Amino acid sequence: MLNTSRRKLFITSFLIPTFIFFCVFTLYPIVQGMRISLFDWSGSSEFMTFVGLQNFLDIFQDQIIWTAIQNDYFLVLGKVVGIMILATFFAVAITRFNLRGSNFFRIIFFIPNIISIVVIGVLWRFIYNPNIGFLNSLLSIFSNQQVRTPWLGQAETAIWSILWPSIWAGVGFYFLLLIAAILSIPTSLYEAAEIDGATQGKQFWSITIPLIWEQMKVSILHIVMTTLNGSFVMVWIMTEGGPDNSTQVMGSYLYQMGFRQFHMGYASAIGVLILALTLITTMVLQRILRRDDIEMS
Repeated sequence: MLNTSRRKLFITSFLIPTFIFFCVFTLYPIVQGMRISLFDWSGSSEFMTFVGLQNFLDIFQDQIIWTAIQNDYFLVLGKVVGIMILATFFAVAITRFNLRGSNFFRIIFFIPNIISIVVIGVLWRFIYNPNIGFLNSLLSIFSNQQVRTPWLGQAETAIWSILWPSIWAGVGFYFLLLIAAILSIPTSLYEAAEIDGATQGKQFWSITIPLIWEQMKVSILHIVMTTLNGSFVMVWIMTEGGPDNSTQVMGSYLYQMGFRQFHMGYASAIGVLILALTLITTMVLQRILRRDDIEMS
């Protein structure tokens, strides 16, 4: 009985600081954001005017916020498809086909994850530069004339130009996660499949994918949550939401309304919207991606 009490006290001593940290830095800001969303407030004045749900009504009449939501989900879909295909392909190639220099490839793919997102944004702005950028210079080699495409300066290409570096920056982390998952699969399963005459493609769909599905699901959910909450940084560095708000995402529009136009109440309402959409999207995806667990033996 005494040992049980000591064990509970030991566990509690670790949980309490974590719970306090969660309340102070996560729960309290969420509650404060919800409260401020009910006011008209500049963010610096001591005067706050209660407006109830007016900020939320204004959101649904704001065309820019609909563009931002559309861009957010475009980036979510593009990153999920692009990152998961590339990460899965290279993880399988290295683990199942025993490529030489596999450790080298792991390092190369993971390098973008240890580079600051600010540096990545600046790097790709230089790549997309219409006059001296690498992309236009490369395209000019295969063209009869000098290419001067303003990739970030026109609405038709700007959001796509943000998507590619976002995929490039995210592949490495999920690549390593899937490698670890594939390496945990018993080789006896593949050996038995080969004896039965299963091709590499059949093994991939019948063994690899089912047994790493949980890791893939976690990866997809993580991409969705980090994109809906964190795409602001890449967008702000590369375009600041332009041209003509064509690349606005909810996070960048929140920053613009709160810290440039000083409508902190409206910005807080956008923050509540981001939280709600993230929770709803995550719950829907968890239900869609749910599969029965497969035990490895």
